Amino acid sequence: MRGVWHLVGLIHALRRPVQERGGLLARPVRMYEAGIIYFLTVRCLHGRLFLRPSERTNEVLGGVLARSVRLNGVEVFAFVFASNHVHLLVRAPRGNVSSFMQHLLTNISKKVGTLVGWRGAFWERRYSAEPVLDDEALIGRIRYILSHGVKEGLVSSCREWPGLSSLSMMLDGEPRRFRWFHWSDRWRNRNDGKPCARFDERCSTIEQLVLTPVPHPAFRDARLRRLTVEGIVQSIEEYWGAVHSCFRGRAWVLAQRPQHRPKRPDRSPRPHCHATSPGPRDEFRQKARDYTAAFMSASERWRSGDFTVSFPARANRPMVALAA
Repeated sequence: MRGVWHLVGLIHALRRPVQERGGLLARPVRMYEAGIIYFLTVRCLHGRLFLRPSERTNEVLGGVLARSVRLNGVEVFAFVFASNHVHLLVRAPRGNVSSFMQHLLTNISKKVGTLVGWRGAFWERRYSAEPVLDDEALIGRIRYILSHGVKEGLVSSCREWPGLSSLSMMLDGEPRRFRWFHWSDRWRNRNDGKPCARFDERCSTIEQLVLTPVPHPAFRDARLRRLTVEGIVQSIEEYWGAVHSCFRGRAWVLAQRPQHRPKRPDRSPRPHCHATSPGPRDEFRQKARDYTAAFMSASERWRSGDFTVSFPARANRPMVALAA
């Protein structure tokens, strides 16, 4: 089976531009633009259910997400935390998607890892960041996010999903408040020489999570937004209700063991972008090729010792070993 997955990975690698393969680049170069909405996905190691919903897990996830959004000035339009992966629809006016995700994923791995008794690697691979290039694709990504739990046959309605989701906030437009647990402050409130517990409310502050209005005509005011979201939810439940003969139920989801490793977790190739017409898709791919070529040219000069070379915007410089 491993050989089959290796062959599939090789086929997808050969489809990428020559600049991104052949041993020159282990991964495609990140290209972030400040005004573009990105669909972000990251999965837990081995597909384990580390994010299995619970009252404490949801509180921790909400606090980490709210703090990461505030500190990085990121706009969040929709999100869902499934048991073994996360989806977010965001825009970073500062172009700092990577800083946002670094803060978010690092703190989730530490805090939720402690909750579920897991030490070591928490995420399976680096997150994917795919630009959403038109309005129809944007609605498609929102529909995909809201369908989690129902499309897998776990719960029969979107509202029944017990994990953290943006659905209620998209319906009522109200922010939500979560606790951020300050682990660095645990010793400040110590008694008898002992720190307070890791999830003691005395070592926490309240963070407020606010959704940014979706930049789409169907979300231009509160009434229309609610009608749009309710229509999406109804279509999701009707479609997947016809697909699945039964649903496992909320209690089954909550009863799962967080360290459980599925035998065959679902995996699929990452798309370059999300667009419903070939024009924006082809334009983005060409832009990505040009960006990669510029990065590789600059990287080659940088590694040869020319530290005056200019890199494309927001590109990371490669590490260079300097002689003693």
